Amino acid sequence: MALTDRLREDLNQALRKGDKTRLSVIRLLISNINNAQIAKGGPMDDGDILAVLNKQARQHRESIDAFRKGNRPDLLAKEEAELAVLLEYLPQQMSRDEIVAAARRVIEEVGARSPGEKGKVMSKLMPQLKGKAPGTEINAVVTELLGG
Repeated sequence: MALTDRLREDLNQALRKGDKTRLSVIRLLISNINNAQIAKGGPMDDGDILAVLNKQARQHRESIDAFRKGNRPDLLAKEEAELAVLLEYLPQQMSRDEIVAAARRVIEEVGARSPGEKGKVMSKLMPQLKGKAPGTEINAVVTELLGG
């Protein structure tokens, strides 16, 4: 089942059950996906949708940190509940060892030997790991493996 179909189905279930938190999170997510699709100018695949999901999850994490620092337990609980709903749709994040293994495979494929060839590796590796690992961590692993 495509991710958009699952979201629409879950939206209907949340409506029937009266789950206001889930309902508002899914509605916002679908709205953000539609906006991203308009900006892209074409249909979105699951990888693009995962990018929208990751962006929203990152925003919620930042809000959680801010509310924790600002001593706002009321808003903190709301953000944590919304983040929990978003995390249900994100794939299991890769471990550092899995990222290293994938990076080594791609480095071998493209024959990269120096930090100057990092662009070739990243352009091939990022689409494979999109939504499964943070870009900053992938970048750090590739830099480390290429001796940069």
